[in-house]
Amino acid sequence: MSVSSDSAKPAQPNATNETVTQSAENSAVSNHKPFLSTFASDVANSWLLPDGVVDVLFEDAHKQEVLRHQLIEQLITHGYQLVCPPMIEFTESLLSDASEDLKRQTFKIIDQLTGRLMGVRADITPQILRIDAHHGGTGIARYCYVGDVIHTLPSGLFGSRTPLQLGAEIFGCASLAADIELIDVLFTMVNKLNMSATLHIDLGHVAIFKRLAELAELSDSDTEQLMYLYANKNLPELKSVCRTLPMGDDFYVLARFGHDIANLLAKLSDNAQKDSQIATAVDELQRLKSHLQEQWQCPVSIDVTELSGYHYHTGIVFNGYINSETQPLVRGGRFDGMQRQTQTLREATGFSMDVSRLLAHTQLDAPTVVLVDFAASSQANNDQMQTLLGQVESLRQQGYRVTMPLDAEDRPNDVTHRLIMTDSQWHLQTV
Repeated sequence: MSVSSDSAKPAQPNATNETVTQSAENSAVSNHKPFLSTFASDVANSWLLPDGVVDVLFEDAHKQEVLRHQLIEQLITHGYQLVCPPMIEFTESLLSDASEDLKRQTFKIIDQLTGRLMGVRADITPQILRIDAHHGGTGIARYCYVGDVIHTLPSGLFGSRTPLQLGAEIFGCASLAADIELIDVLFTMVNKLNMSATLHIDLGHVAIFKRLAELAELSDSDTEQLMYLYANKNLPELKSVCRTLPMGDDFYVLARFGHDIANLLAKLSDNAQKDSQIATAVDELQRLKSHLQEQWQCPVSIDVTELSGYHYHTGIVFNGYINSETQPLVRGGRFDGMQRQTQTLREATGFSMDVSRLLAHTQLDAPTVVLVDFAASSQANNDQMQTLLGQVESLRQQGYRVTMPLDAEDRPNDVTHRLIMTDSQWHLQTV
């Protein structure tokens, strides 16, 4: 039987079927790759942190805990009672007297138990107000605190949204002695740190502007406009605006001579000079500046147009700056509390700082890191092992960091000493 030449040839793959097969394979691959890409992207995004939120790791985390402990212990030894308010509260209490800025900085959530609105604290001071109103009594009370706060927006360029806030408050004392005590406590705390920076204090007094606004009977809109111009240091426009205001020259003098406390009172109008509240405020500034310079040899500047806390503060205000940083490390000043039983105002003053801001300016003593010799510990008999455990515990109580390795590759960074066995005795050897 004859066979045709075509049928004798090897069968050629069908071009159409091959194309379909390859297309299906490519489609499967192309469908698979986007899935992997999306999965990898989701994982990568899940590792991202929001702007203004960072991890504090390793040595910085250790340093932060040491600073927290050292600073709060200093406050306790000065007679301040430690309080630890909760992270969340109902907004009725947390934001009852809060400024608009603080309200904007506060995250709001719904309580799943009651359906009421709660706030995640952006500042601990309002919580201290509540605590004092319920537990402070009528005498002088001192409080200190440290805890995390959360902001909806970072404070300043590259600012943190999760500061570790530490502070101190004195309630029930209206005299300048309370402000001086807080300043002294602050510098005592800072000076005990191994800090490579100096603290500069900027003083202000909101009562001067408030009293001038009362004397001139300014409207709220005029007051806000002046505060805006002061904040922007816009002297030409301020001079123009002040021409149309009652006692306008006095408001211009605040900006023009508000840094020279010695001459400020002399530059004000006769009506302002004779006012007892303004004279008292100027005197308090002079006394506090002299105290800072004489007691702490501290660089001091004056700015009576510093009104960022105008709706909250009532008198002396101060900001503490490290070196040339634009954001203050410490904020403090006078404010009003409330006595719950009588609903009367209760004088108070305090300060707060972000402890994490100190990390870049402080150093811890270099740690002593001890590694137990793995081979020796593996071969040690029961008596030698008990001796080793006792020596390790003794070293740890002395502040040494001692690692007992789990295997031969288990070795911490920066080992400074090794615990080895020689002649059946454990010895500490410098690396």
